[in-house]
Amino acid sequence: MSSRLGAWTPASGEERLDRMESLAMIRQLPYRYALALDSRDMASLAALFVPHVRVGKEDTGRPALQRWFTRIMQGARTSVHFIGNHVVDFTDVDHAGGIVYCRDELERPETGEWEVGMLQYWDSYARVDGEWCFERRKFHRWYLVDALTRPAHGAGVDDGSDPLHARQLPEAFPSWHEFWARAAGEEPW
Repeated sequence: MSSRLGAWTPASGEERLDRMESLAMIRQLPYRYALALDSRDMASLAALFVPHVRVGKEDTGRPALQRWFTRIMQGARTSVHFIGNHVVDFTDVDHAGGIVYCRDELERPETGEWEVGMLQYWDSYARVDGEWCFERRKFHRWYLVDALTRPAHGAGVDDGSDPLHARQLPEAFPSWHEFWARAAGEEPW
């Protein structure tokens, strides 16, 4: 049986306290990530990840991640990432997963536009030497449009403007397809 904090259940009061402290530390990670991105502090950003973080298909480590973020973040002059809902599920004492909602704004000086968007990060967390870190972040997006444009489903997703190649929301949710199949009478409730 899974609790509202995931499948792992603490066996003692000390483990319960550790889980609450861990939850507080994990919840700081997305806030610190947003601050590091927006202030262009790439060293602090990379330090939020496990030391052996995978970067692309062939590279690993925090220095490689710092180089990757430095290149990617040159695409927008200014960014604002506002962190919203954050759900955390523990799989064991040193591992957890989470989903983080984010509204982002990006200044594009080459076009004179500000883009606004809604996205989610699907995270894996690991405790390394007593510190909680991102193990992996998967990027999913509802939309990314000029600030003066009314968002439409999928606007700005996979149109070549986003270097992160986000997956489309809400279709990325496995439960999304199941809901609509049942609503159409294709599967029983």
